Amino acid sequence: MKTRDLVVAGIMALGMLTSCDKDLVTYQEDDLQVMVTKGDEWLHDFPLFLGIVKKNPPQIAIWIEDLAGNYLTTIYVSHKIATESWQSNGGNRRKEALPTWCYARGVQSSDGLYLPTKTQPLVDGISGATPYGSFDVKIRPVGGLKQFVVKIELNHSTDWNDNYPENAKEGDANYSGGKEGSGQPAIVYAAEIDLDSIRKQYTATVIGHSSPDGNNGDIYPDTSSLTSALNIVKEITINIQ
Repeated sequence: MKTRDLVVAGIMALGMLTSCDKDLVTYQEDDLQVMVTKGDEWLHDFPLFLGIVKKNPPQIAIWIEDLAGNYLTTIYVSHKIATESWQSNGGNRRKEALPTWCYARGVQSSDGLYLPTKTQPLVDGISGATPYGSFDVKIRPVGGLKQFVVKIELNHSTDWNDNYPENAKEGDANYSGGKEGSGQPAIVYAAEIDLDSIRKQYTATVIGHSSPDGNNGDIYPDTSSLTSALNIVKEITINIQ
């Protein structure tokens, strides 16, 4: 078994919980509870047709890296990007949706994009529809892994603002996927966890935004161009049981 395989075995994802059923879950010592608290912009108006809009929750990925920034495993990712099940996308693979997670995961499909496909959906994490409200994800570390980083990436489709307008052209620095693209790029949060510490709660903080057009997995620390995207979540906390 490779060293990386041993490290990945150190974390096991146990599922996503909504506010309705989280009280039914039993936690053991050193289990982690990742609590995502919805913000004012959690639901976004996505245009359908004839002026009809749909309230959509964000696309989201939660994953683990070691302290050197190496990807270990996916804990949760929303169903649409995990299974290429975008509605009415006309073949648009939405590479700008969660590019930091996609490139960190590093699995390239036959079309050259770092995205799961219908024929090769995500198999190394837990996927599901993003809840319409706050939710929890439970993680159980195993195998002695004590220090790691929890990262969270969130994104809305068509979340335009003055800095990322709908009419931006491909090749422009602020192009973000076109008519049904992201608008404002995905935002990335992170928290460094140390299970050897007596600390029992961590707050994930914004570390930057992702590539607007999804052409790389870089994180851009300057978030001054973002507006509503900064209010998708109110708070992300990681509690050590």
